[in-house]
Amino acid sequence: MNSDKHLRNGKSGSAELFGEIASRTASAAGRASTFVVAAGVVLIWGITGPLFHYSDTWQLVINTGTTIVTFLMVFLIQNSQNRDSAAIQVKLDELIRVSSAHNSFVGIEHLTDDELEEIRTMCEKRAAAEKAGEKSVEAVDMRARQAADDAVE
Repeated sequence: MNSDKHLRNGKSGSAELFGEIASRTASAAGRASTFVVAAGVVLIWGITGPLFHYSDTWQLVINTGTTIVTFLMVFLIQNSQNRDSAAIQVKLDELIRVSSAHNSFVGIEHLTDDELEEIRTMCEKRAAAEKAGEKSVEAVDMRARQAADDAVE
């Protein structure tokens, strides 16, 4: 039953297992209780300093522990960010597809940095031109209202 699920969504068992572990760990790491536990560990470590005469081993314990946790968390956080980015991109692509926006923007996340910069510059120029056009319309509208007010008086 589980193997059918893996075949349907194209994920291997290890990729799905890693995704599940990463998701649960990221969720747990973001909780206040996790922070309190981590702060407690650091506090206990600090309090035990005098007991161990601030030895090299005492310092090595916290350094090694934090290094290992940091090393592993980098991969878990990156996995979580990758999934979030992919999900947001799919949602944006679908919104573009069903709206009057330019469908040519679907999939632009696969372009090079230079190509993206070129599109960004083009969009900024288009936005500036639209803003200038709106100001012109507002100015004409204001003159038309003033003319209408003058004609009524």
